[in-house]
Amino acid sequence: MPRPSGKWTELSTPLSAPVLEVIKRLGFDKMTPVQGATIPLLLSYKDVAAEAVTGSGKTLAFLVPLLELLLKRKRSEAWKKHEIGAVIVSPTRELATQIHDVLSEFLAHDELRCFRQKMLIGGNSVEEDVMSILKQGANILVATPGRLQDLFERKGDLNLAAKVKNLELLVLDEADRLLDMGFEATINTILAYLPRQRRTGLFSATQTKEVKDLMRAGLRNPVLVSVREKATTSTPKLLQNYYLIVEPEQKMVAMLEFISLQQIKKAMLFLPTCACVEYWSVAMAALVPSMQVLGLHGKMKSQRFGILQTFREADSALLLCTDVLARGVDIPEVDWVLQWDPPSSAAAFVHRVGRTARQGSEGNALIMLLPTEDAYVDFLTRNQKVSLKEVELEIPEARLAETLRTLHQLQKTDRATFDQANRAFVSHVQAYSKHECNLILRLKDLDLGKVATSYGLLQLPRMPEMKPQFKETFQGPEQLVDVFKLAYKDKQKQASFQAKLKTYAETGEWKGKKKLIRKKTIPWEQASKAREERKEIRKKRREKKQVRKAAIEAGEAVPAKKKRTKYSQEDLEELANDIRLLKKVKRKKITEEEYDDKMGIKDGDGLDDSE
Repeated sequence: MPRPSGKWTELSTPLSAPVLEVIKRLGFDKMTPVQGATIPLLLSYKDVAAEAVTGSGKTLAFLVPLLELLLKRKRSEAWKKHEIGAVIVSPTRELATQIHDVLSEFLAHDELRCFRQKMLIGGNSVEEDVMSILKQGANILVATPGRLQDLFERKGDLNLAAKVKNLELLVLDEADRLLDMGFEATINTILAYLPRQRRTGLFSATQTKEVKDLMRAGLRNPVLVSVREKATTSTPKLLQNYYLIVEPEQKMVAMLEFISLQQIKKAMLFLPTCACVEYWSVAMAALVPSMQVLGLHGKMKSQRFGILQTFREADSALLLCTDVLARGVDIPEVDWVLQWDPPSSAAAFVHRVGRTARQGSEGNALIMLLPTEDAYVDFLTRNQKVSLKEVELEIPEARLAETLRTLHQLQKTDRATFDQANRAFVSHVQAYSKHECNLILRLKDLDLGKVATSYGLLQLPRMPEMKPQFKETFQGPEQLVDVFKLAYKDKQKQASFQAKLKTYAETGEWKGKKKLIRKKTIPWEQASKAREERKEIRKKRREKKQVRKAAIEAGEAVPAKKKRTKYSQEDLEELANDIRLLKKVKRKKITEEEYDDKMGIKDGDGLDDSE
């Protein structure tokens, strides 16, 4: 196939005037490589599986042919109000909203207003979506997989399957992400409701095994399109990737220093968990007062759209987020993507850094690594063809103490922040232990005392991973804090906390969200005696071992260790039968006399009660 010239007006299948007018108004003068390669194929009624780096213009690559296919059918037969001609499936609400907004620009044109679109995502009730489709109709659906499946499987009033009988185009956007998020079964269910005589466009940043399996299931003889801006890398051409090696306790201090030195105006900071986003969005608002600090994660529902819009409109802001924003979301003027930790998978690194350097703009990305994680740089180069440059940073000695004082004070002022800090740290450790790249990023290499210092904790939390030696490397507040005396700013929370404290003092029971924690009620003398007895037993065992070892080394005869009695299978079966009989007596299925008879117990065999 000849390489397209890049001009919208020189496609082998000419675009209609209204579509070209909107493209010109939006300021897209030339096609990107993925657009030039995929649009002609979709317009010639071929199924397409396109792989292209993030930020390469995939949205227009399917919206333009989608509208052209609907217009072509309209010239011969008008679309009915409830007749759906195109379905776009997107992995997240944010990406679905973005596609909806771009499509709205096209549908605002006089000649394209005849097409109605409907966005189907979580956050509102299914009944609202059903009523909206029935009342207003829809020709184009932009949906997340779960909600679309719900509507297809809904019985009675909607009958969505009947409305897609004349479907022209199905688009699976960010297909690899759809499968990563566990939507494979959902996608297969959706495909079963769609007609076979349709075009399908599958767009993805990476071609995984799961994506190839989906291609075989959902596409008919697809044309494979792979577009990379540089043969040696999977990230955008104008993106500069950097890494910084930093000690665990200096992580936040290094991040603050870097933001200050680079004079960053607009950045996204990716954190490992939702709890981390909640804590650091509070903490960084105090640590970086010059910037607007926002937090967004997957557990948020309706607030996500407002937060994202605030960030888009802000002149200077820092958006703390999880990987819910790692894919497809287009936010203008993001000059830096910052990463607190290596992401859960190597592919996620490419998607994260793709939030900057989009559509031909320049961008920068920084990932912070611990000294024990330096092999991750080589791993990324080999696994994802990503080239990173090391940056060095001098951190003022007083900066750590100053930052820790601020973090400690925030927690002393409001117990809610203390709770958030502990949840963030624990969730971070748990996420790290499950990292996909656990051969390089090993939990046992982490000094959790220093990591806890970077979080500004008031004390080390109790958890299985916390070893005694971490107490020595942990830097807590200058004066010990009685955490039970910390108060919530929220009066209702404080009242509830006081009630729990009172109950705990009276009954020894602490009723938490998940379980009831009981205080030991053994008298001190008894508990002390039990501890001494356990110590004595352990001491005797050690002495026995030492005597035995010395005897073996001297060549003396040592009696063999007593082996535990082994029971035969016959013994075990007899025991199981006895237990069954005992249960039958308790359930009154047999009498005690029958039980005695079966057990072979005769009168006079046992002891008399008086004995």
